[in-house]
Amino acid sequence: MSSSQAAFDLSIHTARGVDRAKRRVEKDSLGAVEIPASAYWGAHTARALENFAISGRPISDYPDLIYGLACVKQAAARANAELGALPRERAALIDRAAEEIKKGKHLDQFVVDIMQGGAGTSTNMNANEVIANVGLELGGHRRGDHRHLDPLDDVNRSQSTNDVYPTALKIALDSALERLLQELGSLASAFRERGRAFSGVLKVGRTQLQDAVPMTLGQELEGFAITLAEDAQSLRDITHHLREINLGATAVGTGITADPRYAESVRKHLSEITGIELRTAAHLVAATSDMGVFMQLSGGLKRFAMKLSKICNDLRLLASGPQCGLGEIRLPARQAGSSIMPGKVNPVIPEVVNEVAFVVAGADVTVAMACEAGQLQLNAFGPVVAHALLESLKWLTAAVITLRDNCVVGIEANRARLAEQTSSFVGVVTALTPYIGYAAAADLAKKALEGGGTIADLVVRAGLMDPADVEVLLTPARLSGEDVSVPRLSRDYSVRETGNGGRD
Repeated sequence: MSSSQAAFDLSIHTARGVDRAKRRVEKDSLGAVEIPASAYWGAHTARALENFAISGRPISDYPDLIYGLACVKQAAARANAELGALPRERAALIDRAAEEIKKGKHLDQFVVDIMQGGAGTSTNMNANEVIANVGLELGGHRRGDHRHLDPLDDVNRSQSTNDVYPTALKIALDSALERLLQELGSLASAFRERGRAFSGVLKVGRTQLQDAVPMTLGQELEGFAITLAEDAQSLRDITHHLREINLGATAVGTGITADPRYAESVRKHLSEITGIELRTAAHLVAATSDMGVFMQLSGGLKRFAMKLSKICNDLRLLASGPQCGLGEIRLPARQAGSSIMPGKVNPVIPEVVNEVAFVVAGADVTVAMACEAGQLQLNAFGPVVAHALLESLKWLTAAVITLRDNCVVGIEANRARLAEQTSSFVGVVTALTPYIGYAAAADLAKKALEGGGTIADLVVRAGLMDPADVEVLLTPARLSGEDVSVPRLSRDYSVRETGNGGRD
């Protein structure tokens, strides 16, 4: 059991009255609530623990979200102090408490379940209460003595869950996405390096699982690198939209309870705190109900996951065997593959990446449904969107790392197998069709497949081309397209004999 899970379970039991020896009493608008004396959270959090014992995943399992919340609270305190909406000494305590949380302290105090009703209100309350009680201690007061620092009147000043939660989530997603992009760049580089290592290794290209035309193993692996780099750029483009926030909108986008200057002030401070150039949405009512960016990110992650999964399918197929499959490459042996078949080794790393991709695809459906389900001025389903997106980013980042470190960097070419396949490959006849015509090439391919000889032998034997010219056209570099120079041939083959005795 993780430490965060243990803290979550303990919080539930203590809030229900188990271990009553050390407790304090706090009040909210519904009445008095018993709180463990050691807890930094308060009454609102205690009620959430009772109401939302759903997933067993406390929000502390999502440290990027906690970081985002701390940044928002810190920026709000600075803006409120700047505008005279909050005494500077109280703002300073909030600022210091939020800074501690940003650095990872008190993470175990964020105990509410990630799955919760209320559009994230319980998460916001948890943050307000922890920051208030940490601030109280920093100011020399006891926890729960909210006369000196109140979770709502002070920590939540000029805010609503409806602008705090989506803004914190966007900061969290921005951070998590940046980590994925860094690892994705490293994976693309690993494929590119393997591609360079196998740049001259000829192999059979295939379409629809049938032999097609020659290419190099290097081209195939470099193709994976290019695909990943393009997806990285597509995902990076989404950050522009993530950085538009509705902070200052408060409840529905009208900015009620906030100074008219607050939105710009808090944006400025939040940009300084996070190091991210944030923009306030032009229309805060629209922005408060709009979940489009979360669907956009989810769709981008699904696209990337599916393309990554396809690459892993190809790796497994290319490495199939080792005796009776394609066997063109060897993947690093990571563990024994069978409890019954000695010596069997399976492509477990690409397989686990496939599994992550399936989860991400499912999460995209969840996000789409949650974003559609909002009504009027607010979407209440931000928590499940947060869970789905942060989990997808976390799992994809881990999958990319293990694919690179435990598979791609150790890929080897089965050069003997590749040479055997390409030496008798009928598909090389495609390179000769501009010179002998499609019909003659198809006839030669049929004869070669029937065991009549190699394409090179058959085309010379039929008197269709000179041996030296065939040798020029069937070099590995020309077959793979790496040599794009105009071939120097002994004669002009542009005028060919046709099957009916005419001239073509």
